[in-house]
Amino acid sequence: MPETLERVIDIETWKEWQAAGSRAQLVDVRSATEFATAHLPGAINIPLEQIELRTADLEVNTPVVLVCQGGTRARLASALLANSGRDLVVLEGGTGAWLRAGNPAVRSTASRWALERQVRLIAGLLVVTGVLLAVVTSHWWLIVPAFVGSGLVFAGCSGLCPLGEMLARLPWNRPRTCARVTAPKTPAGVSCACKFESRP
Repeated sequence: MPETLERVIDIETWKEWQAAGSRAQLVDVRSATEFATAHLPGAINIPLEQIELRTADLEVNTPVVLVCQGGTRARLASALLANSGRDLVVLEGGTGAWLRAGNPAVRSTASRWALERQVRLIAGLLVVTGVLLAVVTSHWWLIVPAFVGSGLVFAGCSGLCPLGEMLARLPWNRPRTCARVTAPKTPAGVSCACKFESRP
């Protein structure tokens, strides 16, 4: 493979690397919530906004394979790390392509959507609803999209998202924990079973 500033491999090539036992560090640059929802086996999470500050966490002597949801953030991470001295590789198609191909994924939360996606959905619905009500009934409903827009500006400037924090408390977004349950004694002794519970 020719050496360029940005190397790109597809899902099948990554699987071939794994089958051949090739050493490579897989770095997922999505948010922690997206990473928890579903990520490639063996990946570590370094969100894009932290990537320049955490170059010490990147391998020096092996390729660093960057992955995100579709490839855009991985390419941006590659550009940000261009002068880091690492052998950077972008996984084309990202986690989305990996999952669509039916490959196994690691999931550590019951959420089916990333928290950021849920925030975008709720914010968008509030804006559309406010505008439609303003057109149909009273212009005072424009307060709703104005409030949502102000909230998004606040979240962007401060890094705090009250809507995201509220959504994170909903049952489907709570992390699952593994609890040891003692089963009845059998001739082989006492066995343990694993169950999932939502943390309070």
